[in-house]
Amino acid sequence: MNQKPFIALDFPTWEETSYFLGLFHESLNVKVGMELYLQNGPIIIEKLLSKDHRIFLDLKLHDIPNTVYGAMKGLAQYDLELLNVHAAGGTAMMEKALEGLEAGSSSGRSRTKLIAVTQLTSTSEMQMREEQLIPRSIDDSVLHYASLAKQSGLHGVVCSPHEAALIREHCGEDFLRVTPGIRLSQDEKGDQHRVTTPEKAKELGSSVIVVGRSITKAVDPRQAYEQVVKEWGAIE
Repeated sequence: MNQKPFIALDFPTWEETSYFLGLFHESLNVKVGMELYLQNGPIIIEKLLSKDHRIFLDLKLHDIPNTVYGAMKGLAQYDLELLNVHAAGGTAMMEKALEGLEAGSSSGRSRTKLIAVTQLTSTSEMQMREEQLIPRSIDDSVLHYASLAKQSGLHGVVCSPHEAALIREHCGEDFLRVTPGIRLSQDEKGDQHRVTTPEKAKELGSSVIVVGRSITKAVDPRQAYEQVVKEWGAIE
């Protein structure tokens, strides 16, 4: 799976989002996270779909299985590319999430791919050990969560590019490795720890990349986007 990068629309308002999207003249792959979605509601999804943008709705659902089932059933009404949950919610929750997604689809089978967050790219191994009390390497933790997601029937995971090859080896080429934490080489890492460039992410085995500040905070966002696309080697 080699496609255009998803741009993280980390804006608080539709006005800022609309201004940013107006810098482009084509439909885009975009990621809508909690900041934009929770401050504006589902109307954001409707507006983006009306402009033919393809959406990764990044809400990272993590709750009891029945609650996640209901949330997914409601979200299934939208024609989304990707939706996600936290793998830490467990197999029962992930299975119910997938069940809800199918139940809410008008055809009974959703085209939306459901993926699970493993470890956030802002999480360091020291933090994982000291705060989550996981006495293993971060690779072990990410691979374990990826294995649970596959066992639950999900289509892939969110991970850092540094774990992508390991997941591909154990879960197969068709199991998506969606990787945020992508930066152009001249950009600062910010609050991310496990980051890399688009070109390196491709080499490491990412199947989908998500890029935020390297594009949205650039002096020329369109030029930055084109540089990311070129380095990633995306095709239609």
